[in-house]
Amino acid sequence: MLHVKTIEGQMQAQDQKFTIIASRFNDFIVDRLIGGAVDYLLRHGAVRENITLIRVPGAFEMPLVAQKVARSGKADAIICVGAVIRGATPHFDYVCSEATKGIAHVSMDTGVPIGFGLLTTDTLEQSIERAGSKGGNKGVEAAAAALETLRVLQQI
Repeated sequence: MLHVKTIEGQMQAQDQKFTIIASRFNDFIVDRLIGGAVDYLLRHGAVRENITLIRVPGAFEMPLVAQKVARSGKADAIICVGAVIRGATPHFDYVCSEATKGIAHVSMDTGVPIGFGLLTTDTLEQSIERAGSKGGNKGVEAAAAALETLRVLQQI
């Protein structure tokens, strides 16, 4: 018989430090993502004083700031939230691709879990849906992913 050990997150945030990195671009959407992430962390035991919010101009700047935070040791987990809405040029594709690759690279390079809450939508309506209406709140999902990954890593 095969013995399998299951490792799962405890989903409690007390005594942990979190940094939320949020883009200022499309802030009317991003503010909802921030609110969802903060609410989730507080409901799971985080202390408000252990949650730091850093605003950056846009999604493209997130990886560099995440790298600096991760290497500083000042955060046990990072949550990146932002909203990139497709326009008429290929700029959308470049920004989304580089932000996504950069954030993943930072997490792999530093070992710090990063919740990915960057909306990449075709329309403003899709962003609104994913920032707290019928599509849920991707800020909540990013905070949950960061917290669960943190707990799994602590058990390995």
